[in-house]
Amino acid sequence: MAPLAVTTGIEPLPATPGDIATPYDLGDEFTPIEKQGSSEKDDYLDSEKSSRLEGANGSDDDVVRLKGEPVITTGRDVSLYLVDTRDDGDPALTFRSLFLGTVFAGLGAALCQIYLFKPVQMTVSTVFLLLLIYSVGRAWAAFMPRGSTVGGTRFSRLAPVLEFINPGEFRIKEHVIASLVASTASGGSSAVQNFAVQRLYYDTNVGATTAILATFSTACFGYGLVGLLRPLTVYPSEMVYWGNLPTVSIFQALHFDTGANAKRVKLFWSAFTGMFCYEVLPAYIFPLLNGINIVCLASQHTSASAQNVITNLFGGTDGNEGLGFLSMSFDWQYIGSSFMSYPLLQQANSWIGYFFCYIAVMGIYYSNTWNSLAFPMLSTSLFGSDGSIYNQSAVFGSTFQLNQTALSEIGLPALTGSNAWANLTANLAIGGLIAHTVLFWGPEVKASFQQARTKTQPDPHYRIMIERYEEVPWYWYAFLLVISFIAGLIVVLKGQTTLPVWSYIIALILGAFIAPFSTMLFARMGNGIATNQLMKMVAGAINPGRPVANLYFSMWSHDVVGTSVGLAGDLKMGQYLKVPPRAMFVTQVWGTILGAIVNYVVMVSVVDAQREILLDPIGTNIWSGQYPQSLNSAAVTWSLAKELYGPNGPYLLIPLGLVIGIAPTAIQWLFALRWPTVGGIRVESIILPIIYQYASWMTAGTNSPITSSIIVGVISQLWLRKYHPGWYKKYNYILGGALDGGAQVMIFILSFAVFGASGVPRPFPAWAGNPAQGNVDYCNGNGALD
Repeated sequence: MAPLAVTTGIEPLPATPGDIATPYDLGDEFTPIEKQGSSEKDDYLDSEKSSRLEGANGSDDDVVRLKGEPVITTGRDVSLYLVDTRDDGDPALTFRSLFLGTVFAGLGAALCQIYLFKPVQMTVSTVFLLLLIYSVGRAWAAFMPRGSTVGGTRFSRLAPVLEFINPGEFRIKEHVIASLVASTASGGSSAVQNFAVQRLYYDTNVGATTAILATFSTACFGYGLVGLLRPLTVYPSEMVYWGNLPTVSIFQALHFDTGANAKRVKLFWSAFTGMFCYEVLPAYIFPLLNGINIVCLASQHTSASAQNVITNLFGGTDGNEGLGFLSMSFDWQYIGSSFMSYPLLQQANSWIGYFFCYIAVMGIYYSNTWNSLAFPMLSTSLFGSDGSIYNQSAVFGSTFQLNQTALSEIGLPALTGSNAWANLTANLAIGGLIAHTVLFWGPEVKASFQQARTKTQPDPHYRIMIERYEEVPWYWYAFLLVISFIAGLIVVLKGQTTLPVWSYIIALILGAFIAPFSTMLFARMGNGIATNQLMKMVAGAINPGRPVANLYFSMWSHDVVGTSVGLAGDLKMGQYLKVPPRAMFVTQVWGTILGAIVNYVVMVSVVDAQREILLDPIGTNIWSGQYPQSLNSAAVTWSLAKELYGPNGPYLLIPLGLVIGIAPTAIQWLFALRWPTVGGIRVESIILPIIYQYASWMTAGTNSPITSSIIVGVISQLWLRKYHPGWYKKYNYILGGALDGGAQVMIFILSFAVFGASGVPRPFPAWAGNPAQGNVDYCNGNGALD
């Protein structure tokens, strides 16, 4: 896609003056700053000594140790004990790094779009991109001619050109630059889904130029915000971006060649190869492995009514089948390594959310709240009052604006109970996020900006960066904001957006306001809060009766937030790996442009090839239109805000959730002032916006991986981290990244080879592990066998 007491559930680390044990004595697997030469090392350690004398970093006694190894808990622990501070001063921005990044950007962006049309949305792992780039980069360095090969020959004039093309050993910073170009291209692409919605639901084929300009505008506006907010969201140790740690570990393992790293590289390749070979089983040959549920298998001969209830609760392998309660998944593409990265505190809060989700969704459906029994239990589509798919084209017509007469004849659209609950919890989470950031993290926000202004930020990686490299001036980012604004303005004026200019400006202002809140939560906890609901609510209030305008308003507000989060994480990775800031700037802007082009092309290919499945409210276990469906549903319903969400509307509670979500966090903060700890648990470690977010986690898509994901998180973040900290530090993130890489490379191949991403699918022959009829997990209620 994670410090202090807020994210760890422990007491804040006291600032103790005096010397601490050097954070660079980390064992064989780390080869830190000593390799840079004594003068550079001494200069750096002198600056660090000054920081320590000020008590900035605390004392080494603050760190919990087991068998002599530090237990990685806070962001400070990550900076001091997990991520190597080594900087060899090698070149970063070269012809080779940009060329490889450009080539593999196409692969990353393509895979990103493919997963947006899957029943479970997964982020593209940078691991498999960096792995491929590493292999090609090493081959390039070994086999491409260099300037030295023509020295003293009649081709010696070509020496500078050959040296430009092949500067020698493929080192870590070139590798990082190439990988971040590719991953940036695969990141800021959700805006392209708006064009998929227009293509699917409004028979509008948005031109390539319009789509690319709009995507570029969204992503680069988000990047401009990130640049201005660096002191808050990038520089401090507690801004970890936990999901990036596997990638950072792998970069350092591949390039910092010590004996211990050789073991880590061996583990990486073994796990990658094993998962690559294995993934073809659950993904294609034996899909039952994606969700084995004993209750489903044991209830084949129950009555139809009982089978329906069992499917709703226990089924979950097919898209929108059920809640997947107690299902066990053995398909890593849907489990993912994120649960090996998220801090335990985040996961504990998510477990509470899961618990409420099971109760709430089943309770809403069987109590017939919001007329739920008239519709499928899980779906993001819009329905008419009779349970049929809502005829929105008749209501909005070719002008994409509300026809009041048609609305009177056809009636208002309806949401499934689970979709309404998801919208409500999204608003609760946004309100809780703003309140939690202001009340619990407000003092740290002020301190971060003060430290950046006075250059006293104590993070060791930040200290190295400001002493050795020129920072990007703030006005570079301001200029990027201006360029992005102009590109978006062209789209608004010339494209089929139906969005007024003044509304476009409000969208950007709203996105800029929410971005720091969402980015801080993501940096501390490893995942953020979906803000789409808030954006569409505002859009519906100021652009009534215009669903397409609602889509574009959300793109320039919510998607700005999303790209801000992703690009901020990349900047943090650059800080960890000592990539010069100006090289990072070029890298991310170039990756954004590439991503805008490739994402559009792949979206058109998938939508044209799988149109009927993407329009189906249920979908399959391979393709699903749930993401564009949810975008369209929200756009349509919020364009009818007065009728649906007003005082007399059926969904009044949903917009009120924004205000309701603030109140419990405010009460929690007041309670924490009086009783900071209750029963050994710090009150501030209960993060309500995360609980709200996960309380609707199973309302769409494939839900069978939930139990397996929890087990993976417990093994990694509880058992390994607390009881085997040495193994955790050396191998946890390497293993997770390798498993992701192997699974995602295979899925990319299968998507085009047999899943029909570019044409006709070629399903595997039916057998017991791949049934020809019904749901894959044999929970066949709700007419699955019809």
